[in-house]
Amino acid sequence: MLLFALTIFLSAFLLFQVQPLIGKIILPWFGGTPAVWTTCMLFFQVLLLAGYAYAHAVIALPARRQGLVHLGVLAAAVLASAPTIFPPEGYKPEGDGVPLLQILLVLTVSVGLPYFALSTTGSLVQAWFSRLHPSRSPYPLYALSNIGSLLGLLTFPFLVEPRLGSVTQASVWFFGFAGFCLLCGAIAVQTTRAAGAGQAAEGPRPTPPPSRRRLGACGPCGSRSGPAPRSCCWR
Repeated sequence: MLLFALTIFLSAFLLFQVQPLIGKIILPWFGGTPAVWTTCMLFFQVLLLAGYAYAHAVIALPARRQGLVHLGVLAAAVLASAPTIFPPEGYKPEGDGVPLLQILLVLTVSVGLPYFALSTTGSLVQAWFSRLHPSRSPYPLYALSNIGSLLGLLTFPFLVEPRLGSVTQASVWFFGFAGFCLLCGAIAVQTTRAAGAGQAAEGPRPTPPPSRRRLGACGPCGSRSGPAPRSCCWR
């Protein structure tokens, strides 16, 4: 239970920390207009829906494949964001361009995969918890997710922003995300092993016997000479 609780809480906390963090970093790059925040919110909402759709699709897969697929997503997210989520200087806008597309490109490169991986966690991990612990309710995990989200939003303006610079914030956030990936990866491995153990315990399915005609009393009747009575044969 503790592993699931830490994973759910940390994913929600990081999910709501990265939104103001990356928005604040790129806001001066594009003139500080409200359209920058609006575009950021659009980006995050679309990725959130994509994460829900992904979780729904993964849960529909065979149990042994679910953990393996998600391990690949976690590994790709860590590799794409290492060692920091601070956007590269080369993505700063120069001259004329379409600000909307440039903002979406910066967000995709810097936090796209990590945010997507975090957005899948709530639904996916709760489904795995219910499978591994069918007698226990997953709703406490849902409550922890809400607490993590609220703390992520409240701690950024009052604790994180006044004490840490933007570069440090981006690096610290990445290391927090890497820790989350280790926790979630452990759950994925546990789920995969449990599914494999369940299949091994069931063993191979017995081969059904070949179909036979229900001859009933026709066997004995067939040994008689001449035609068998109508009431004796299978119809």
